[in-house]
Amino acid sequence: MDESDLVRRAAAGDPRAAELIWKTHRRWIAAVLLAHKPRQADVEDLLQEVALAVVQKINQLDDPAALKPWLRMVAINAARATGRKQTRRKGLLRLVRPNVPEEGEGTSDLTTQASRQRQERARQLGSLIEQLPDSYRECVLLRCARGMTHKQISEVTGLPETTIETRIARGRRMLRELAETSQHTRGESLARSPS
Repeated sequence: MDESDLVRRAAAGDPRAAELIWKTHRRWIAAVLLAHKPRQADVEDLLQEVALAVVQKINQLDDPAALKPWLRMVAINAARATGRKQTRRKGLLRLVRPNVPEEGEGTSDLTTQASRQRQERARQLGSLIEQLPDSYRECVLLRCARGMTHKQISEVTGLPETTIETRIARGRRMLRELAETSQHTRGESLARSPS
């Protein structure tokens, strides 16, 4: 069965068709969410929001061939809405309790040294990826984190493959430059700190 038939069946209320659509596209949707979500947002929570929106709103999709761009916009909208909610919550929380620690502060760390190092490298890479412009960040994550081809990314974003290829190459170059700048800055601060 082709994807257009699946979309029509899901829009008519077939839960198996909706489930198959979700299973097929969930991994790259996660990469889109990673590219657009606020720092503290949980990807799994956002995936659940997107899945619910897909089930509830797929009948609003006029052109079944436009499924991938539609899924992408649902994911981006969910990430942005979460960002707006978090900003409002933080502002209200600071008004009520101004000395509230950031998430993760004060928790005990029982992981091994190797695990901590991997987590630190992942955190640093995530921090560098967050510094990329949205259009580059999304393409880099879809390619590198999800292994999508340029053609698949083109289908999702609606951009020409040559644009995708350019954004991935430039995004990777920006990441290398950011990493070098970050290492240089850390080296200078270590040299300046007293032993």
